[in-house]
Amino acid sequence: MVMQTIAFAGLGAMGWPMATRLKEGGFQVLGMDAVESTETAFNDQVISPEQKQRGLTRCEALFIMVVNADQVRSVLFGTNSIESLRQGACVVQMSTIAPGDAAAISQEVAAIRPDLYFIDAPVSGGVVGAEAGELTIMAAGTQDALSKCRQAFEVLSKVVFEAGERPGQGAAMKAVNQLLCGVHIAAAAEALALAEKSGINASTILTLLQGSSASSWMLKDRGPRMIAEPSDITSVVDIFCKDMGIVCDSAKASKAFTPLAETARQLFVASAERGEGKLDDSQLIRTYRLLNGTA
Repeated sequence: MVMQTIAFAGLGAMGWPMATRLKEGGFQVLGMDAVESTETAFNDQVISPEQKQRGLTRCEALFIMVVNADQVRSVLFGTNSIESLRQGACVVQMSTIAPGDAAAISQEVAAIRPDLYFIDAPVSGGVVGAEAGELTIMAAGTQDALSKCRQAFEVLSKVVFEAGERPGQGAAMKAVNQLLCGVHIAAAAEALALAEKSGINASTILTLLQGSSASSWMLKDRGPRMIAEPSDITSVVDIFCKDMGIVCDSAKASKAFTPLAETARQLFVASAERGEGKLDDSQLIRTYRLLNGTA
């Protein structure tokens, strides 16, 4: 049976364009958000708790795109929870959370609703990827579950990597991805800050690096924002404080050695502690400028 009706919880910077893509892709989407005005705007009407509950009984899937594991649990086990979902529905957890949390939450869902399918499916690609329907999905779940959601995934993403059948494996794959993202941002900031300290023209060195073997996706994307006056925000420092925390905690749980991730985490935390947590993550370079005496 083709999936037609989806509940989407979490209509923030990533969730709104993702839910919109699903709606434009032909799905009936019930938008859910902790901010009532956001929820109302997406659904074009105020949705009462009773209407939300009735809507969930018709949904074949609940997609979740929130900030952390606590919010995931609030969606699943709070008011208008999974108890309202129709028989055999899919729970698709797409937030960036720790592998241990993803595994535990899947077990908690199964204890209440053993009939539901659970997919651990974090994404990469940011707001730009969400708006374009070009996210990368890292999915862990049974083949039956993945096949049910394949059409929706095709609307949201350019590629789906199957991490395995066990919830937590998708989150582990995302942690590896975020390790490199965080370290690459820190490395780009360090290199550009060194150029500034050495008196090298910022635009010249950035052009050089972007076309050399030293380049990275993060340098190409964040580098221009590091050397320009702060403007648009695509991903804030606070997000990488959280994500690098997940990376480092996951590494400890696996007894893996990740000194570069630990260093990058401390740099993001230092920026946030100075009150810069809501700035674009490219502004991590400010920490280097402060340490270099060029701020």
